[in-house]
Amino acid sequence: MFQALLETQKPLMTFVVFLSTYFIALTLGRLLKRRAGVRFGVLFQFFCLTLAFYAALSVYGVETTWRGHVGSLLVLLGAGVVVALVDRYIWDHYYERRRQMVIPRLLRDSVALLIFLIALLLVLSIGYHAETQLKGLLAGSGVVAIILGFAAQNLLSGILAGLSLQIGRPYKLGDWLKVGEQYGEVVEINWGSTRLRTNDAIHLEIPNNEIVRQTIVNLHYPTSLHAMRIRVGVDYATAPNRVKDALLRAATQATGVLSEPVPKIFLVDFADSAITYEIKFWMNNHAQFNDICDAIRTNIWYEFKRRKLNIPFPIRTLQIERKARAAAGDGQAEARMILRREALFSCLGDEEIDLLLKEAEANHFGRGEAIIEEGTDGDSMFILLRGSAQVSVSKNGSSIRVGALRQGDCFGEMSLLTGEKRTATVRAEKDCEVLEISKPFMAEVLRSSPECLNQVSALLAHRKMETEGIVKEATRPDEEDDREREYAASFLKRLRSFFEL
Repeated sequence: MFQALLETQKPLMTFVVFLSTYFIALTLGRLLKRRAGVRFGVLFQFFCLTLAFYAALSVYGVETTWRGHVGSLLVLLGAGVVVALVDRYIWDHYYERRRQMVIPRLLRDSVALLIFLIALLLVLSIGYHAETQLKGLLAGSGVVAIILGFAAQNLLSGILAGLSLQIGRPYKLGDWLKVGEQYGEVVEINWGSTRLRTNDAIHLEIPNNEIVRQTIVNLHYPTSLHAMRIRVGVDYATAPNRVKDALLRAATQATGVLSEPVPKIFLVDFADSAITYEIKFWMNNHAQFNDICDAIRTNIWYEFKRRKLNIPFPIRTLQIERKARAAAGDGQAEARMILRREALFSCLGDEEIDLLLKEAEANHFGRGEAIIEEGTDGDSMFILLRGSAQVSVSKNGSSIRVGALRQGDCFGEMSLLTGEKRTATVRAEKDCEVLEISKPFMAEVLRSSPECLNQVSALLAHRKMETEGIVKEATRPDEEDDREREYAASFLKRLRSFFEL
């Protein structure tokens, strides 16, 4: 009678087992997802349904062939649950969070594939242990396996190449590689391919079986310090050492180029229309390569312009030279008016001023370049014809801006007249064009006009008194006059000595 009661209640018990198993499994999955961050996905729903259905079949006592199929499906779906738990607790929690190790995507996928293969072997060895069933399964899938084998040949070779790359580890995420003629940063390593991102933010998907057949140049191994090279052609008429000095200064002044190791310049070829030079410079972040090359080439243009070196493009050179001559004539006219307004040169006649300007050298300075630097030796002055510049002095290790220069301003007179070191740094705010008047030509002018020495000495003495605040603080006129005569005599002596008069 008890057995009969159980038989009548079996459908109800089966239904209760089905519901309770489903909701318990689903609740556990949601708890793991919310509290531990386990990423189960949609397949977990099918796993819960399959588990509940298999438990209901077991309670009901169904012994059929398709019950084994349900069990096999449950094992395969359970492998997906195991993969999600391994991803969360082993890869994410243990390695990346606790040991601060970045696990490549390829290793994660390889372990997941291994878990699924083990589950499949368990299904084949246990669920389909009958020889007839296994033979039927193999016979039915033989043709399909051959077709899939040919179709998956490239995929399998890519996966094997990816595994060899993972074992050898010639590169890792974040490294910059040169593969063939392409440069790119490694952003992802997958089963069959490696994804690179270029400086133009273009993603390149390169199959691993192609990468392993090429020479891989890792710019970030063993460190991110690496050298790159730029070539430039220069006129045959220019002495190589002059070119090397100009290129070295252009490279060392470029933003992003490391000061150690020092850049190197090589003469690499006597080409058809130019001598080819190569600049070897060092950097530690290849993402800045385009910006650094731009900075070096920009500096080269300005440096060559100042040193009158030519990049041999005949038509362009002809146009630039014509414009430069016209600009120089206009600049001298402007400079003549500027010098006539400058008190220090008021004693000079038209012939002396024209002589100075005739021998003056026109130079160009790019935005951000230092025209003169504080503390350096100098024996010339400058007239600002175009652009603007800022004046700064160093104090307690920092640079303090103290003034600005505009078109028509003169600076550096004290170094020209007395040979004193530069007392401030003048840096171009915009592209500047300046005329530089140097000591030899000023000496020639003073020799032809010796009466100017006394006037220049008096003006220099007066400026020094203003700078020191003596004019404002002097209480007696005779004391002020004595100090000014003393300064004037000192400057006259320095002028005669400096210019060897």
